[in-house]
Amino acid sequence: MSFPDDVFQHVPALKERIKPPDESPMRLTYERFDELDAQAITENWAPGWRMSHEAREANRRRVLAGRLDRDLWVFAYGSLIWDPAVYVNEIRLATLRGWRRRFCMRITGSRGTIERPGLMAALDEGGVCEGVAFRIPGGIVDRETEIMWMREMFTGAYRPEFVHVSTPQGEIEALTFVIDRNNERYVPDMPLAEAAAIIAHAEGNIGPNFEYLDSLCVHLADLGLIDSELSELHRLTAAILGQSASPP
Repeated sequence: MSFPDDVFQHVPALKERIKPPDESPMRLTYERFDELDAQAITENWAPGWRMSHEAREANRRRVLAGRLDRDLWVFAYGSLIWDPAVYVNEIRLATLRGWRRRFCMRITGSRGTIERPGLMAALDEGGVCEGVAFRIPGGIVDRETEIMWMREMFTGAYRPEFVHVSTPQGEIEALTFVIDRNNERYVPDMPLAEAAAIIAHAEGNIGPNFEYLDSLCVHLADLGLIDSELSELHRLTAAILGQSASPP
């Protein structure tokens, strides 16, 4: 099922670029977790590779206490922009102050491996971040956030926070997922050149790490959003790979 056209009234550039939830591999299920658990046993993955279902659900219930039956805004700054994997009824451009987008989370799956970890974008303290905010209708918030938590809180490296974001249609309170600075996956103060070298060479079961960085730059450009640090990271990484020196 695709999104209704009116979802994109504020962000027409996303209309043909956003993946419908029922087509998204990120719309995880308990059956998919069972498959991964079996794979973890077969391949002897390290303990703690994922958050337990019980801990994840307890976190969701605590964070969303009193909010499960009303509309929920979510601030997206990474792949949630083009692949939210949940059903929404409105999307807006949005600006979050006090946080910035950084490739500061080490990943050993999806776009990295244990032997050669990659880096994923997260919100870290300080600065400004531009992205989008989407609204999940109150009647499906419980169901859709269960799915969202499976994805965003897969390892427990993020911390769900409610923040105030500015949109052209007015200020809103939105849920977002920031890096947990106490998590072992957090990588503080990494120079861009070092991050570029990691991203250029990392690849996991769903593809190269650079593919994620490139897609993020493309979608931000489609929305007319500028992230100078991200653009520089893209330039440095592309140079290592011998590709175009500037983001799309």
